[in-house]
Amino acid sequence: MITMYGIKNCDTIKKARKWLEAEGIEHQFHDYRKDGLDADQLKSWVSELGWEVLLNKRGTTWRKLPDDVKNNVDEASAIEVMLENPAIIKRPLLDTGNVRTVGFKDADYASLLGQ
Repeated sequence: MITMYGIKNCDTIKKARKWLEAEGIEHQFHDYRKDGLDADQLKSWVSELGWEVLLNKRGTTWRKLPDDVKNNVDEASAIEVMLENPAIIKRPLLDTGNVRTVGFKDADYASLLGQ
Protein backbone atom coordinates (compact mmCIF):
# COMPACT_ATOMS: atom_id res chain seq x y z
CA MET A 1 0.00 0.00 0.00
CA ILE A 2 1.25 3.45 -0.91
CA THR A 3 1.40 5.86 2.02
CA MET A 4 1.66 9.62 1.78
CA TYR A 5 3.03 11.39 4.83
CA GLY A 6 2.48 15.05 5.56
CA ILE A 7 0.08 17.57 6.99
CA LYS A 8 -3.50 17.66 5.79
CA ASN A 9 -3.80 21.41 5.22
CA CYS A 10 -0.59 21.70 3.15
CA ASP A 11 -1.28 22.91 -0.41
CA THR A 12 1.33 20.57 -1.92
CA ILE A 13 -0.22 17.63 -0.08
CA LYS A 14 -3.63 18.60 -1.46
CA LYS A 15 -2.25 18.70 -5.02
CA ALA A 16 -0.47 15.37 -4.64
CA ARG A 17 -3.50 13.64 -3.13
CA LYS A 18 -5.74 15.05 -5.84
CA TRP A 19 -3.33 13.73 -8.50
CA LEU A 20 -3.26 10.24 -6.93
CA GLU A 21 -7.05 10.18 -6.75
CA ALA A 22 -7.42 11.38 -10.37
CA GLU A 23 -5.06 8.60 -11.48
CA GLY A 24 -7.01 6.02 -9.48
CA ILE A 25 -4.03 5.16 -7.29
CA GLU A 26 -5.05 3.78 -3.93
CA HIS A 27 -3.14 5.22 -1.03
CA GLN A 28 -3.42 6.02 2.61
CA PHE A 29 -2.60 9.36 4.17
CA HIS A 30 -0.64 9.71 7.40
CA ASP A 31 -0.96 13.14 9.02
CA TYR A 32 2.05 13.85 11.25
CA ARG A 33 0.00 16.11 13.50
CA LYS A 34 -2.97 13.77 13.92
CA ASP A 35 -1.31 10.37 13.61
CA GLY A 36 2.09 11.19 15.11
CA LEU A 37 5.61 10.56 13.91
CA ASP A 38 7.60 7.47 14.85
CA ALA A 39 11.24 8.19 15.77
CA ASP A 40 12.52 4.92 14.30
CA GLN A 41 10.71 5.56 11.03
CA LEU A 42 12.11 9.10 10.83
CA LYS A 43 15.63 7.79 11.48
CA SER A 44 15.14 5.25 8.70
CA TRP A 45 14.10 8.02 6.29
CA VAL A 46 17.09 10.12 7.35
CA SER A 47 19.38 7.16 6.75
CA GLU A 48 17.88 6.57 3.29
CA LEU A 49 17.16 10.10 2.06
CA GLY A 50 19.41 12.32 4.21
CA TRP A 51 18.34 14.82 6.83
CA GLU A 52 19.20 17.67 4.47
CA VAL A 53 16.51 16.44 2.05
CA LEU A 54 13.88 16.07 4.75
CA LEU A 55 14.47 19.28 6.71
CA ASN A 56 12.55 22.19 5.20
CA LYS A 57 14.60 25.32 5.74
CA ARG A 58 12.26 27.51 3.69
CA GLY A 59 9.15 27.40 5.86
CA THR A 60 7.91 29.42 8.78
CA THR A 61 8.62 26.60 11.25
CA TRP A 62 12.34 26.82 10.41
CA ARG A 63 12.36 30.61 10.61
CA LYS A 64 10.81 30.48 14.09
CA LEU A 65 13.59 28.28 15.49
CA PRO A 66 16.27 29.95 17.66
CA ASP A 67 19.37 31.02 15.72
CA ASP A 68 21.64 28.75 17.77
CA VAL A 69 19.57 25.73 16.64
CA LYS A 70 19.58 26.81 12.99
CA ASN A 71 23.28 27.64 12.96
CA ASN A 72 24.39 24.36 14.53
CA VAL A 73 22.08 21.84 12.88
CA ASP A 74 23.46 18.38 12.23
CA GLU A 75 21.82 14.98 11.74
CA ALA A 76 21.06 14.38 15.42
CA SER A 77 19.66 17.86 16.04
CA ALA A 78 17.72 17.76 12.75
CA ILE A 79 16.01 14.54 13.84
CA GLU A 80 15.18 16.10 17.19
CA VAL A 81 13.76 19.22 15.53
CA MET A 82 11.68 17.14 13.09
CA LEU A 83 10.26 15.01 15.90
CA GLU A 84 9.34 18.12 17.90
CA ASN A 85 8.04 20.04 14.85
CA PRO A 86 6.74 17.63 12.18
CA ALA A 87 5.61 20.60 10.07
CA ILE A 88 9.30 21.22 9.33
CA ILE A 89 9.57 18.00 7.30
CA LYS A 90 9.41 18.56 3.55
CA ARG A 91 6.25 17.18 2.07
CA PRO A 92 4.79 15.10 0.82
CA LEU A 93 6.88 12.07 1.61
CA LEU A 94 5.54 9.27 -0.56
CA ASP A 95 6.32 5.69 0.43
CA THR A 96 5.52 3.09 -2.24
CA GLY A 97 6.79 0.26 -0.07
CA ASN A 98 9.98 0.01 -2.13
CA VAL A 99 10.82 3.64 -2.80
CA ARG A 100 10.50 6.82 -0.78
CA THR A 101 10.47 10.25 -2.39
CA VAL A 102 10.01 13.78 -1.10
CA GLY A 103 8.09 16.55 -2.84
CA PHE A 104 5.52 16.48 -5.59
CA LYS A 105 5.80 16.84 -9.34
CA ASP A 106 3.15 15.09 -11.37
CA ALA A 107 5.69 13.87 -13.96
CA ASP A 108 7.84 12.35 -11.19
CA TYR A 109 4.84 10.61 -9.64
CA ALA A 110 3.73 9.34 -13.06
CA SER A 111 7.18 7.91 -13.71
CA LEU A 112 7.51 6.41 -10.24
CA LEU A 113 4.03 4.89 -10.24
CA GLY A 114 4.00 3.76 -13.86
CA GLN A 115 1.26 6.08 -15.05
